Amino acid sequence: MKIKVLVAYASRYGSTQEVAEAIAAALRESGLEADLEPMRKVEALEEYTAVVLGAPIYMSRWHKDARAFLSRHREALTERPVAVFALGPFHDKEEEWKEVRAQLDKELAKFPWLTPIAIEIFGGKFDPEKLRFPDNLIARLPASPLHKMPAIDVRDWTAVRAWANKLAAQLQPAFPQ
Repeated sequence: MKIKVLVAYASRYGSTQEVAEAIAAALRESGLEADLEPMRKVEALEEYTAVVLGAPIYMSRWHKDARAFLSRHREALTERPVAVFALGPFHDKEEEWKEVRAQLDKELAKFPWLTPIAIEIFGGKFDPEKLRFPDNLIARLPASPLHKMPAIDVRDWTAVRAWANKLAAQLQPAFPQ
């Protein structure tokens, strides 16, 4: 049986999409078929053996498209392996990483039927020049954690590929060819 994986993502400014693209590429390099789609465009999951979901944690919440995707595809997601990743931390501070993981865990707890085979947090990317309304206004507020924050990209591409390769290895024994 050929393993076909859907890598579905939600992305506000494109950085999660870039990580999803890297994950899909690594899965393909590992011998799996992998499609890449924005979560909001996915209509059905029947053709997929497994699903990888990725979305950012933004302002302490998981992207709304991710929450909607889980609700919309509940039955299909209980019938196949699901892996989840999120982007969030902008700094290499252990406390920030723990906070983002806690936020993701809180969001996933809203879907108690979901039992991911893997969950990962990756560093995020922030570019104040690309912010759109209302985010650009929020970032200007002195109380905002984004206030006067410079552009930063802490995505670790080696970690992204390693996670995808580990995931591919995890899926292959589950579905002997």
